[in-house]
Amino acid sequence: MSDILTPLTPWLNALDSEQETMLKHTISLAEINSGSFNAPGVNRVLAAVRELAKPLAGKEEVIELKPFEVINDKGEAELHTLGNALRISKRPEAPLRVFLCGHLDTVFAENDSFQTVRHLDDDTINGPGVADLKGGIVVMLKALQALENSPWAEHIGWEILFNPDEEIGSPSSVKLIVEAAKNVNVGMLYEPSFPDGSLAGQRKGSGNFTAVCFGKAAHAGREHHLGRNAIRSLCDFVSKMDQLNGKREGVTFNPGYINGGGATNIVPERCISRFNIRIEKPDDDQWCIDQLQMIVNEINTRNGISLELHGSFGRGPKVLTPANRKLFSLAQECGYALGMSIDVKPTGGCCDGNNLASAGIPNIDTLGVQGGNIHSDREYMKISSLVPRAKLSAALLMTLARNQAEGIGNDWLKETDSR
Repeated sequence: MSDILTPLTPWLNALDSEQETMLKHTISLAEINSGSFNAPGVNRVLAAVRELAKPLAGKEEVIELKPFEVINDKGEAELHTLGNALRISKRPEAPLRVFLCGHLDTVFAENDSFQTVRHLDDDTINGPGVADLKGGIVVMLKALQALENSPWAEHIGWEILFNPDEEIGSPSSVKLIVEAAKNVNVGMLYEPSFPDGSLAGQRKGSGNFTAVCFGKAAHAGREHHLGRNAIRSLCDFVSKMDQLNGKREGVTFNPGYINGGGATNIVPERCISRFNIRIEKPDDDQWCIDQLQMIVNEINTRNGISLELHGSFGRGPKVLTPANRKLFSLAQECGYALGMSIDVKPTGGCCDGNNLASAGIPNIDTLGVQGGNIHSDREYMKISSLVPRAKLSAALLMTLARNQAEGIGNDWLKETDSR
């Protein structure tokens, strides 16, 4: 272990014996279904995480969130109850404060066939959320425990947010992230790393939208001329939207769902489409909105047709600031000292790290376990990554705290004070 981590060695080495315990906790959490709309299941995970976090002796707060609004296939607003969020904090008065975040939900619904964990080999488990993000929760808590056992803990404060809605864009918990950003200096989030252990750096932003088109029903034989076909008009909208691809660098439009009509002897009076937009630069969002509005305005000039657009950009792009680059450098330095080679790669995906970055806080958002095939029934986690990833986070936390105690090395964080 190199000089940077030599003083931390006893507390890092204490994690070496934790793999079996960490694996047991990961499997236990993963086998509680916590699909984003399974509020009781999410709350069961919250209760289990709360027990795992007890040794940290932080101040706990369970927070109810407002329901999530979805435009259903009838074009009507529908509310979905969400699980609760859990906030745990310690030493909020400390001069250096860290925000840690991990989500309780998964993409696997309560009725999904993918519900249990199995071993693929001696080093690999397959199961719902083992990588995204149940393993990351366990890594985070073990790293914090290492910090709390160290002599530098008193020099750093922390706040954890376990949110229940990340997989649907954190629509209700984003306000908690923005609120936390007012009181912290740096962020650590526990999405899985790339399969090779690399960290996600620059990220695209994302917006989710629903277009609802209303026409007029009529008999397709007797009075076809009196009808106004909602499917045809919405298809025109989708086609024109799709043609925006390639018009602006780094911006992509993805029509993902369409539903409308019914009996083929009726002119369809309703049709909806859901689509996603990814953007690369902060000002791309307004360009996209302007382009979409022009298409909506053109469709709405048609007699008997009404097109409505719902949705927004829930996550802005994560652009790497100088402070964020220095944070990545520190992580790479700690990783190298631990015998880990860590690259930083851009990605088109997004997560709560986008929200925190938009609020001005440098962060690393892939400090969780090594795994892959997330969001599918092939999702896996490397068991042997549990302890090294916990050590990486513990090394980061203790180095920041030690630097703070000695008055060195954390000056790069001061740029966040201007937020």
